[in-house]
Amino acid sequence: MKSDKKTFSLGQDLLTAGIALEIARNNRRCTVSEESRQSVIKSRQTVADIVEMGEPVYGINTGFGPLCTTRISKEETRILQMNILQSHSVGVGSPIQTETAKLMLILKAHSLAKGFSGISEITLDRILWHIENDAIPLVPSQGSVGASGDLAPLSHLFLPLIGLGKVNYQGREMETAELFEITGLKPLELGPKEGLALINGTQFIAAHATQVLEKLHHCLAQADIVGAMMIEGLQGSIKPFYSELHTLRPFKGNVHVAARINALLKGSEIMEDHIDCERVQDPYSLRCIPQVHGASRNAWLHLKELLEIELNAVTDNPVIIDQDLTISGGSFHGQPLAMALDYACLAASEIGNISDRRIYLALEGNSPGVPKLLMEDTGINSGYMILQYTSAALASENKSLCFPASADSIPTSLGQEDHVSMGSISGRKALQVLENVEKILAVELLTASQAFEFRKPLKSGVLLDEVHKKVRKHVAFADKDRVFATDIEAALTLIRDKAIIQTVEEARSKEGLSLKTPYSKEFEVY
Repeated sequence: MKSDKKTFSLGQDLLTAGIALEIARNNRRCTVSEESRQSVIKSRQTVADIVEMGEPVYGINTGFGPLCTTRISKEETRILQMNILQSHSVGVGSPIQTETAKLMLILKAHSLAKGFSGISEITLDRILWHIENDAIPLVPSQGSVGASGDLAPLSHLFLPLIGLGKVNYQGREMETAELFEITGLKPLELGPKEGLALINGTQFIAAHATQVLEKLHHCLAQADIVGAMMIEGLQGSIKPFYSELHTLRPFKGNVHVAARINALLKGSEIMEDHIDCERVQDPYSLRCIPQVHGASRNAWLHLKELLEIELNAVTDNPVIIDQDLTISGGSFHGQPLAMALDYACLAASEIGNISDRRIYLALEGNSPGVPKLLMEDTGINSGYMILQYTSAALASENKSLCFPASADSIPTSLGQEDHVSMGSISGRKALQVLENVEKILAVELLTASQAFEFRKPLKSGVLLDEVHKKVRKHVAFADKDRVFATDIEAALTLIRDKAIIQTVEEARSKEGLSLKTPYSKEFEVY
C-alpha cells in the first residue's frame, strides 16, 4: 500500500528542524536517492584506494587523537574501526530522550548521505533501518565535551551496528543481542574510516538544539498570550504595543511581539473601560513585553539560522573530498551551536524572569478591582501568595543555569584537542531551563486567569476570552485556599500540550481574525 507521507531525501534535500522532528515522529519518511547513493559509493571507493596506496591519512590508517602518528597496517584498519566504537563508549548519566536519540540518527544519516565521509551503503542502510523501525539506541546524557564531535554519545548511538549496546524497541529496553534475535539482523563489520565517520560529528548538540528550537518557540508564543491576559487582568495600557512606536526601533522580535499583543487585545471591553484613566504608564513587566519577549525572539531567530546550516553540514573528520584531497579539519567543533544555545538558554530564562515579575505584580493589589493576593477573603486564606514562591524559585534556578557552558574549555586527548566547546552541556541546560519556564508560565496562566475573573462582566477580545474559558474547563476560580499544586499541574498540562496556542488558533480561524505580522514566516519552526 502506498504511503501518503511526504518523503525527505537524505543527503540531498534541505533539512530543517521542523522536518527532522516530523521524521522523528513518523510523520515523514526519509530515503536515500540514487544520486546520493552514488556519492556514497564513490567516497567509499576513495577510502579503499587510500588504504591500498598506504599513504597516511588520519583515522583511516593512523590512530586517533594523540595517536595520529601511529601507523595502522592495512590488515588492522577494520579492527581499528570496531575498537573505536568500544573505546569511545564512555558516556554516563541517565539516557537522553528516545526522540533525541532518534534525531541524532536522522541528522547523522543526512550528513553521511552527502558522500564526504567514506561510509558504506550497507552501514547507511542499517542506520535507516533503525530509524524506520524505531529501534532507537540508548545514549547516556553525559560525557561529550562538544569537540572532536560528540564522541561518547555517538559511540553509544552506533554500538548496535556491531551488536553491542542497548536499544528501545517495541516499547521496551533490550540488549542489542536480543534485538538481533527478534529481527534476524547480524552485526556489521565496519570498514576503514567507518567507525570514525560514525562518531565524529555534532549530532548530539544539533539534536538538542532542534528540540530547544521547538520548545522555545512554543514558550515564546504562549508567553505572549499569557502576558496579554495579564495586561487585561491588571488593566494595562494597549499603547505600548502600537506599531507607531515599534517602527522607530524595528527589531524583528519587538515588532512581531507588539503586533501579536495588539491583535490579542483587539475588541476588548476591558481595554475600552479604562482608556481615559489617570495612570500614565504601567510597570516594565507589562509595557516592555515587546522589548523583552522580542529580544528572546531575536535570539530564537539566531539559533534557527545557525542550526539550519549545521543540520545540512558535513561535520565528521577527515572529510573525503576526492582521492587527491582529504582534509583533517575542525568541522566537528561544536562552538557555533554551543554559543547560540547559551544565548537561547539566556533568552528562555528571561521569559521566565519577566513572567515571574508579572505574577508578583498581580498579587500586589494595586490594580483597581483586583484584590491583594487575588482573593477577597484573605487573612484566613493566603490566596495566591505562595504560587509566586514557586515561580521565584524556578526563575532563580534558571539564572543559575545561565552560565554559558561555551565559556569553559578543558583540554582533552593529551592536549591534541586543546580547546573544546562544551556545547553538549549548552544543549542539555537549555532544555532544562525551558522545562522550568513552562512551569512558570503555568503559574502565570493561573494568576492571569484569576485576575481576569475580577473584570467581569466586561469581556476581553474573543481570543483571550476563549483562552480563559479553556482554563476554566480545567481549573476553577478560587475563592478560598486549596491544594494549588493540583491547579499548577493542570495549567502545566495546558502549556505543554500547546492547548493555549491551539485555542487561540481555533478562535482566530473561526472569527476570521489574523495574528500575522511582517515576520510571521521567519518565526516558524516548520
